[in-house]
Amino acid sequence: MARSTLGKKLQLARAWSTRKPVWCAWQVNYRCNFRCAFCHYWCDPMGDAPETTVAQFQEGSRKLAEWGTILVSLAGGEPLIRPDIVDIVRAVGEYHFPFLTTNGWFITRELADELFAAGLWGVSISIDYADPDRHDRKRGMPGAFERALAGIEHFSRARRYKWQRVNWMCVLMEDNLDQIEPMIRMAAERGAYFMVQPYSTEKTGNPRHRCALHDGGVSAYLLSLRRRYPNFLSNPYFLARFDKALDGGVSGCKAGRRFFNIDSTGNIAVCVEHRERPVANLFADSSARIARRLNASLLPRACTACWYNCRGEIEALDHPWGLLKSLPTYLLDRGRAPALPAAGE
Repeated sequence: MARSTLGKKLQLARAWSTRKPVWCAWQVNYRCNFRCAFCHYWCDPMGDAPETTVAQFQEGSRKLAEWGTILVSLAGGEPLIRPDIVDIVRAVGEYHFPFLTTNGWFITRELADELFAAGLWGVSISIDYADPDRHDRKRGMPGAFERALAGIEHFSRARRYKWQRVNWMCVLMEDNLDQIEPMIRMAAERGAYFMVQPYSTEKTGNPRHRCALHDGGVSAYLLSLRRRYPNFLSNPYFLARFDKALDGGVSGCKAGRRFFNIDSTGNIAVCVEHRERPVANLFADSSARIARRLNASLLPRACTACWYNCRGEIEALDHPWGLLKSLPTYLLDRGRAPALPAAGE
C-alpha cells in the first residue's frame, strides 16, 4: 500500500534522524539523444546493457523503504527515452519521493500530465544558457533550448498538487556565470524554481569546464542573487562553498552514508562517479547489507573531486543553517515558484 504524502515526510525524517541515506540517484538508463560537450554518458558502454525493469523498480523501492522514505532522482542518460517511464515513477512513488532529471527533449503536455498523475514529486529540466544558440551548441542538439523551455511550461501547467515542483537546472561552467540572473528570471516567469550546480573534472575530465572565479567570488555572487530572487532554490549552505569547491575542493564527503548511486543494472556505489566500483547489488543483497557496505566504504573519505548538488544539498541537512534553509523545501506544499520581485527590490 502506497504511503501518504505525510507518511513519506515522516519516514524521510526517520531516515535522516537514524543516519541512513536520504537521497539516491537511480540511473534508469545510459542512453541519451544529446551529445553534450561536458558529459560522456551518451557513448557509455552501459547503454547496451539490460536495464532495470518496472517489476525490479517495484522490488527495489520496497527494499529501500526498509530504511524509510528517501528522495530518488531518476536520471540517466535521458530517462524519458524509456517508454515505461510513467510506470517507473509510479513504482518508486509508492514509497519514496521520485524526481526526474531530463534534458527536456521528449516532454509533451500529455507526458507531463501522466508523470504528475503517477506521483512525480518534481522535475529538473536542464538549461545552461539564456541564449538558445549557446545552449544548443553545448548540448550538441539544435532546438534543445526551445524544447526544454517548452518542457518547463508543460510541467508548470500540469501540476496536480501544490507540492509538485518544477526546477530549471543549470550546470555552472567556465562561460555561463553571467547567464545565471537572466535564467532565474525566465524560470520565475514560468512558475519554476532555479537551481545550479558546478561540474568538475571528475565528471568531464576537462579542467576548462570549471567555472571561472567571479571578481567578488562565485559564492558571494550566487548568494546575492538568492537573496534577491525567491525562486532561486539552491541551499545557501551549498552555494557558500562554491569558491572552495572551485579552488581545491570541499572535504568531508558523505557519499555512501547520506547519498548513493544505483546504476541501470541495480549495482550500488557510493556515488555516480564511482559506479565502476560497486559495493552491493540492490536485488542480490539485503537492505541491511547494502547499508553496511555503503557506510564502510573508504572511497569518499578524502575525496574532494566534486560539489554536485546531490552532495552539497544533502550534506546541508546535517548542518543547522543548511537544515533550517532546507525545511521549507521538504516540508511545505509549495511547488509553484514565487513571482519575481517588483522592480527596484
